[in-house]
Amino acid sequence: MRLNDILTGDFNPAEWEAKGYRLPKFDIAAVRAKTHAQPTWVHFGGGNIFRAFPAAMLNEALNSGRYDRGVIVAETFDFEVIDKVYLPYGNLSLSVSLQSSGTIEKTVVASVTEALKADYAFADWARLKEIFRSPSLQMISFTITEKGYTVTPADLDRGLTPVLAMGKVAVLLLERFLAGALPLTVQSMDNCSHNGDKVKAGILAYAQRWVADGLVPAQFLAWLQDGSKVTFPWSMIDKITPRPHAKVQAMLAEDGFEDTETIETEKHTFTAPFVNSEEVQYLVIEDNYTCGRPPLELGGTLFTTRETVDKVETMKVTTCLNPLHTAMSLYGCLLGYTLISAEMKDEDIRLFIQKLGYMEAMPVVTDPGVLNPYEFIGAVINRRLPNPFMPDAPQRIAMDTSQKIPIRFGETLKKYVARGLDRDNLVLIPLALAGYARYLKGIRDDGTPFDPSPDPLIEELMAIVAPLEVGRADQDYSCLRKLFCRKDIFAVDLYEIGLGERIEGMVKELYSSFGAVRATLHKYVWAR
Repeated sequence: MRLNDILTGDFNPAEWEAKGYRLPKFDIAAVRAKTHAQPTWVHFGGGNIFRAFPAAMLNEALNSGRYDRGVIVAETFDFEVIDKVYLPYGNLSLSVSLQSSGTIEKTVVASVTEALKADYAFADWARLKEIFRSPSLQMISFTITEKGYTVTPADLDRGLTPVLAMGKVAVLLLERFLAGALPLTVQSMDNCSHNGDKVKAGILAYAQRWVADGLVPAQFLAWLQDGSKVTFPWSMIDKITPRPHAKVQAMLAEDGFEDTETIETEKHTFTAPFVNSEEVQYLVIEDNYTCGRPPLELGGTLFTTRETVDKVETMKVTTCLNPLHTAMSLYGCLLGYTLISAEMKDEDIRLFIQKLGYMEAMPVVTDPGVLNPYEFIGAVINRRLPNPFMPDAPQRIAMDTSQKIPIRFGETLKKYVARGLDRDNLVLIPLALAGYARYLKGIRDDGTPFDPSPDPLIEELMAIVAPLEVGRADQDYSCLRKLFCRKDIFAVDLYEIGLGERIEGMVKELYSSFGAVRATLHKYVWAR
């Protein structure tokens, strides 16, 4: 059982389907021919998240029989991905959905019709220019990570031959402008706040410099800024796509599926002909397109307003997912856990984040309408975090905690203050923040040392709690005021809003003895 067999027709569909593989229901050759002649969508970033999510969504639209065009992927960073993951397998891939039950669902994704290297050194660049000049092109999109939107002075100095992703895209957009100022939507699908503004800022930085240097006409910049011609919608994406999992590799091999080779490129991209990802996924997009779009709603995308996208992101980041992640990661590190899924078997931790979400964060959540906050948290607690296939670690989530707390907890606290809500009801959010002061000591509950995860302020903050000793209840805790009054970390002065002393009391309990982290967590979680 090999992916290329599907393209040649030298395979037995019944055999694949009997083993649980969902095969394409559309004519792959016909879709490829139609897409080559009349392309509608180019996606930049050929990584695992693209194959497991946007490409898989389009695959569902094609399977419905209600659409006839595929997606062309362009790689701007790691060209080995094209050479080793796309071309050898005829641009097919196997999407493996990792179920929280411990089973997998397998779908052959055939929606990618071309895989191109987005660089001047390759013949593919001429094809990209041709595509961008095509009147049929409706959308370009991105999963290149937030770092992919970086613009540097050195790259701006290169004129019309930049090497960074935003510069190359700007060059291709210039082609579209010169072809008649044709309309287009530039759609970020990266997991960063107000992502449409990030891609817009990156592209405009090049256009503005080129106009100033006399390299392009001012009308090019005006076209990019004309909302009736070019748009940059916001989106919220949420799906975990870990590296190829050895357990998945073994399960596929047991089926007789042969394309299970795992690949690490020179740029340390970890990939394979198959891509494994969690079962739960969300893609919410601002429906602001200038010349039509692929019907991704047929694959589960939610199209809505910019305001609603913002509400969904706020719900996720400040109440229903990210605060829970941070709270359990801090206590997970203190209690010696190395897997999030293992933490979810701990009754104290599971109840901790469940009550934190439902009882303390939920009162200030803004229901976005398109996703139910209660159902969202339910999916997090019951399906996402316990998933045995997810090799995520509390140590990874605890990275950069000082930069995350202002959004993940501070925004909720500010809403409690602004709305005049009773802060006496807050127990578990204070417990999470108290846990941070204990985490900064770098000593587990059993007395063994650990290195707190990388953080730009880690040395400074560890120095604040340095005078404290684990195992002493009767010590001077006045140093804590230097921590909990910092608005740069908590978004509020915790003393000014009446929580500082309460959190200090919890910290005293956490430091009082070895084993106190477990005892204090259990006490407050079950009392709440």
